[in-house]
Amino acid sequence: MLRWDTDQIPDLRGKVVVVTGGNTGIGYQAAIAFASKGAETILACRNESKAIKAVRKIRMETPGAKVRYLHLDLGNLASIHHFADNFRKSYARLDILLNNAGVIIKSFNTTEDGFESQMGINHLGHFALTGLLMECIAKTDGARVVNVSSKAHRKERMDFDNFLFSSKKGYSRIGAYTGSKLANLLFTYELDRRFRKARVNAMALAAHPGYSYTDFGRARIFKFLRFVFYPLVIAITQSSARGALPSLRASVDPEARGGDFFGPGGRGERKGYPVKVRSNGATHNKKDARLLGKVSEELTGVNYL
Repeated sequence: MLRWDTDQIPDLRGKVVVVTGGNTGIGYQAAIAFASKGAETILACRNESKAIKAVRKIRMETPGAKVRYLHLDLGNLASIHHFADNFRKSYARLDILLNNAGVIIKSFNTTEDGFESQMGINHLGHFALTGLLMECIAKTDGARVVNVSSKAHRKERMDFDNFLFSSKKGYSRIGAYTGSKLANLLFTYELDRRFRKARVNAMALAAHPGYSYTDFGRARIFKFLRFVFYPLVIAITQSSARGALPSLRASVDPEARGGDFFGPGGRGERKGYPVKVRSNGATHNKKDARLLGKVSEELTGVNYL
């Protein structure tokens, strides 16, 4: 299907969906799409005021939408545990976990637990969250975990010798970000293998949004460029609604299979309707995937299947 869009999303009534970072950008667009198809949609967000505004807006645009906000700070393991505890008190199932939230940080910084922030939030936070929700996922027939990566995952190999840039050694903003996006895919493929080995009827998939116009607002230089070079920016990027389509397709397409990776089908995977795409060889290194799982369990204290 060359023009997959939200019209292809099936009826989701009775389904429970969690979207991390669902208050803005592609996460918000995905949340609207899920809610409009009847899913009970939980926005898992750090910023309470923005999340509440997002919930109100979705309810206004989609009367009768079942949508709510639960606080989640992916840079704080205590917050992740608290979210998981609250979720399990209210829900016995989890049909779709869309691990969408992510950060791009200019200078070296750490999470509440001392992890380098980009790896700590983009990978370790979602790793812990998924593990703590595993009981609900495993009980839900056909559940899906979708991890949002990036075209920037194309790093030659995961650097386990300096995984968290201890003492800022060797730190670069781009290196930390690309490492976290590589980790997203290593985690996805290993999780899907673990599902099959444990005979859990669930799938792990991944997606990337291409170049979304909203991404150009994250850094001051891009705020300047998008006004000066507006026609060029529009030409090479797409809206957040279009950027959400790969994640949505990975979440609901009945023909999708565990380990599938979706991204825009246009030139360079920058924009376009979502199709299956390929990740680089480093993401399929099973030895690195197992080691990443071991290191992530040790750092977060969350054990998997």
